[in-house]
Amino acid sequence: MELRHLRYFIAVAEELNFTRAAEKLHIAQPPLSQQIQQLEAELGFQLFRRTKRTVTLTEAGQVFFEESQKILLQLDRAIQLGQQTNRGELGQLRIGFVSSASHNVVPAILQAFRTLHPAVKLELREMTTNEQLQRLREGQIDIGFLRPPVDEGINSEIVFREPLIVALPQTHQLADRAQVELRQLSTEPFILFPRSLAPGLYDRIISFCQQAGFSPIASQEAIQMQTIVSLVAASMGVAIVPESMQNFQRCGVVYKHLQEPSPIVSIALIWCDNPTPVLLRFLEVATQSCGLGIKTDTETGLGVKLREANS
Repeated sequence: MELRHLRYFIAVAEELNFTRAAEKLHIAQPPLSQQIQQLEAELGFQLFRRTKRTVTLTEAGQVFFEESQKILLQLDRAIQLGQQTNRGELGQLRIGFVSSASHNVVPAILQAFRTLHPAVKLELREMTTNEQLQRLREGQIDIGFLRPPVDEGINSEIVFREPLIVALPQTHQLADRAQVELRQLSTEPFILFPRSLAPGLYDRIISFCQQAGFSPIASQEAIQMQTIVSLVAASMGVAIVPESMQNFQRCGVVYKHLQEPSPIVSIALIWCDNPTPVLLRFLEVATQSCGLGIKTDTETGLGVKLREANS
């Protein structure tokens, strides 16, 4: 039995007239009658009662008709879902992100993507830079937002840049200043994160302090930026943080810009090799949201390379 046999049978069952069914199917009436006879022979039971004037379904034909409709509806749905998946409109993405990225670029990208592709399931996982690099290599995430540098051989693109600022306890003697000189913090206890978690950002912060004439004294360590800011609120020390952490409002903390020219720190987008159609759609949305361009291998749909739009 072939799929066309079901379609022919359903057309005749709906019309109860071989001539009209043949016109509907855009075939001649005699071949249609032959196809139905072949189907009945294969099934081993009669589908229609035929007279010179009427065509009606047998009891077995009626049951077969109802079930055949279900089969075709399911097939049509399967085709539709397959087409949507091929276009990147269905699927799943596993996304890693450092905590600080949730206060700058990630929310805007996710909102834009969700608006365009609401049926895609997004699985968000907060993790450190090193965790993301490892999980991407192991195939446990598809895409990530982290702090550079990125290991050689991993697809990446800078999607966000920002300066560093200082987070102070609200009761700090410098809390009422419009700006703070970094060297004024030389004797303060600092709250830092372990260098192993994000060596690029850590080295920028240490180098920034050293340029101001001192090495920061770490009184506490914390993994997440939100935890660092919370410890500042508890007057456990001060912290140098990315500017977008101002979006994390915490009672007891004030954020101040520094008088010294700040180094610029970045968020990089990383993604796996051989991206799926849904990952390609995400990359397109991400690059559009960040003012970048996208170049895709039109034959395979793979080999994505991001580049700045004006380069």
